[in-house]
Amino acid sequence: MKSSGLLSILTFSEKRKELLFLLLEEPKSLSEIKNYFGVSSPEISPRIKEMEEANLICKSDKRYHITSIGKIAAKYLQPLLDYLNVIEKHEDFWKEHTLQDIPEELLERLSDLNNCELLEDSTEHIYESHKEFTDNISKSTVVKGLSSIFIPTYPPFFEKLAINNVPTSLILTEPVFEKVKNEHTEQIQTYLDAESTSLYVLDDAKLAFVVTDYFFSLSLYFENGRFDPHKDLLGFDDSALNWGDDLFNYYKNKSREIKSL
Repeated sequence: MKSSGLLSILTFSEKRKELLFLLLEEPKSLSEIKNYFGVSSPEISPRIKEMEEANLICKSDKRYHITSIGKIAAKYLQPLLDYLNVIEKHEDFWKEHTLQDIPEELLERLSDLNNCELLEDSTEHIYESHKEFTDNISKSTVVKGLSSIFIPTYPPFFEKLAINNVPTSLILTEPVFEKVKNEHTEQIQTYLDAESTSLYVLDDAKLAFVVTDYFFSLSLYFENGRFDPHKDLLGFDDSALNWGDDLFNYYKNKSREIKSL
């Protein structure tokens, strides 16, 4: 069956899609369009004609302009492209892990993570990954996070943040909290006694993350329930930090606060 309509015009051709966003910036002459794409008139003219016939662009005073319909199409097409780009960019990461504990409203905003990169470490280099994590924390002035796994180096690390009066809010799953409370009692008490810290406990969550005013890091579980310590999604831009902050607030609202042991 032959495809037709606005959707096929914009999605079945990279050049048509690029041309739409090019003209969204400002009108262009045919010569400017050819130079942008590095093509001849016979190569680009059919694409231009198709878009004119679809009322996405029009020609006026020897320049091509985006139409009102074209502007609306671009407005709604860009978020879809951003969303699909996030999925395709790290396809294995999303496919290999369970997403069940990422709330739907944040799954719908995965495009906010468009500039995130995947940090992968083999077992022999996991120390380097931990060092990068602590280095990023050291550059932060506010720290929030959720831990669903126990890492022995974290109790003294977060105790040090508390002693240094770094505003820190942590959410621990129930098993992690019990282990820290029983095996690192003094350190968690020091953390709780600090003025700039807060601690919350959650029944369970199949993810772990840290969000600060400097970076966001997300770790997920495999579909079989095992935690993946080797792959982290790492972002530094405002959209990733805001996404991470909203994820923290979502779980904070589902947790109970711990004031004392």
